[in-house]
Amino acid sequence: MKKWFAVIGNPIAHSLSPYMHDTWLQELEMEATYIPIHVEEGKLEEAVQALKLLGCSGWNVTVPYKEAIIPFLDEIDESAKHIGAVNTVVKTVDGKFVGYNTDGFGFIQSLGPIKADDRILMLGAGGAARGIVHAFKQRGFKNIAIANRTYANAEKLVEDLQIGQALTLQEAEDNLELFDIIVQTTSLGMKSNSTTLPIKLNKIKEDAIVADIVYNPLVTPFLEEAEKYNVRTINGLGMLVHQGALAFSYWNELNPDSDEMILRLTEQLGGNYVNR
Repeated sequence: MKKWFAVIGNPIAHSLSPYMHDTWLQELEMEATYIPIHVEEGKLEEAVQALKLLGCSGWNVTVPYKEAIIPFLDEIDESAKHIGAVNTVVKTVDGKFVGYNTDGFGFIQSLGPIKADDRILMLGAGGAARGIVHAFKQRGFKNIAIANRTYANAEKLVEDLQIGQALTLQEAEDNLELFDIIVQTTSLGMKSNSTTLPIKLNKIKEDAIVADIVYNPLVTPFLEEAEKYNVRTINGLGMLVHQGALAFSYWNELNPDSDEMILRLTEQLGGNYVNR
């Protein structure tokens, strides 16, 4: 029987995952396909049951169902439990459906070579930040600060994951020279005026890495501001591809070509931007 995989969400038409996974399946000469499925509000449980009954070998989960899908799965990976969200579902050999979260590990992979003692500043304390911080913790990173517009949310994330320290955005800005990696996960990073960005970057280290989890546009206003200081910048396309590649490996026990896919999707999005 031909394998098939899917991505579920609402909306879903914009997703790059079908192109990405179908390309990998073709390159690896696998008899399988990958399709997008729009799940209407209130229909998630029915959709999950249908995926199981129709023999789906695994699927990705995007907004707004990453948290809501958890009760409808047989098991949840330990990392996904801590994060409180699932973005990948794997069908095991004994027919169980297990939820994983590959977002954070995909993000770390997108950074390239980094050191375990690098000092990391997270801007934002939402779901994306939670997944990334947990992945950093799992990989042995300890020097993590979380800065958020609502300080209490940063404190809660530190308390929940038992790592790092909470900062106000002003404290992060005042001490920016202390950090090797700055990760922007807030909606403020999309503001076009530098005075409304989450923090000013004038105190940034010369050899710092500045990353934004957004990939469309390829160069967000936050990254555009960072480039003025001639630091290394990384957009969210690498996170998208590497988390997808990790999901692909869970389903098929094969590792697809992530680097080539990043170049293809960059071109598809109409850019010549290369993470540097």
